[in-house]
Amino acid sequence: MSKPKVLLLGEIEHQSAKESFDSLSSIAEHVTPKSDNPSDFLKECRSGAFNGVRAAYRTFNSVKITGRIEGEVCEELGKAGLRFLAHNGAGYDQCNIPDCTKAGIHVSNVPTAVDAATADTALFLMLGALRMFASPIMNLRKGEFRGKTPPPLGHDPEGKIVGIVGMGGIGRDFKKKAEALGMKVQYHNRSKLSDEMSGGAKYAGFEELLGTSDVISLNVPLNNSTHHMISTPQFSKMKDGVVIVNTARGAVIDEAALVKALSDGKVFSAGLDVYEEEPKIHQGLVDNSHVLLLPHMGTWTYETQEKMEHFVVANVRSALETGKLKSPVHEQQDMPLKD
Repeated sequence: MSKPKVLLLGEIEHQSAKESFDSLSSIAEHVTPKSDNPSDFLKECRSGAFNGVRAAYRTFNSVKITGRIEGEVCEELGKAGLRFLAHNGAGYDQCNIPDCTKAGIHVSNVPTAVDAATADTALFLMLGALRMFASPIMNLRKGEFRGKTPPPLGHDPEGKIVGIVGMGGIGRDFKKKAEALGMKVQYHNRSKLSDEMSGGAKYAGFEELLGTSDVISLNVPLNNSTHHMISTPQFSKMKDGVVIVNTARGAVIDEAALVKALSDGKVFSAGLDVYEEEPKIHQGLVDNSHVLLLPHMGTWTYETQEKMEHFVVANVRSALETGKLKSPVHEQQDMPLKD
């Protein structure tokens, strides 16, 4: 019997992870696309080039090659035999899960390896936004020290209420770090966690959290139900002077509504790592000295990136050896295998 095939979409960066992926050659034949753009990739799918591919390793940047994993791409890969797509990232909005499900493709993400680094980034952004560090940093580099006029006074984190929207691994890690600063934590999640899992944090309804938090940190995946979950109606329910932190996905916030809330003073400041149309950033955010911006750096550490790559390889190996992914996405937890 011939070996199944494994499709590599994108580049594996770390040598140890490359070696781990290469070791799969004992149980699977490696395949890489010849295409370098979505149009040609679809043609390659239609040509039968990926027939016999059982599993695929997918990087975030491979979207430049494949486009979003949806529609006819899903159909063609499913017909070719693809049953497992191991995505390298906690967020998987580049993959249309209903389309993948229809095509019989099981999708996994990386839900744990990213937790600490992303929570660290959220903590940095929260502190920077609370303390109003964005403009002094820029002024210092321009040779103006604090600036031609002193920056506005910031706020101490101690005693403030931080509302965490999305209490998964990243949210729980961020909770511990915020509490170390003397902050009080409440959270909203699609379901209430056990006291042990929540670490004793107060569970709050969404509107209650919006109306009672001094800082709101967004830690949810992007999907149809979370797209623009923070927009004008939600800002109107928040405390005056609230601080917004987003390390999730840009489109969970309506950026135009955020720009207005900042200019109106409803939002005191914001710390953002992700953007609605990244790498493009709304000019109203770039121009606002109350906004601390990072270019999607949440998992940008050597250690975390290496762990993520090994995690994805482990998902591919598990798929090939057991017929199951280690970390199937939430929407496919009970999805049967199509053969």
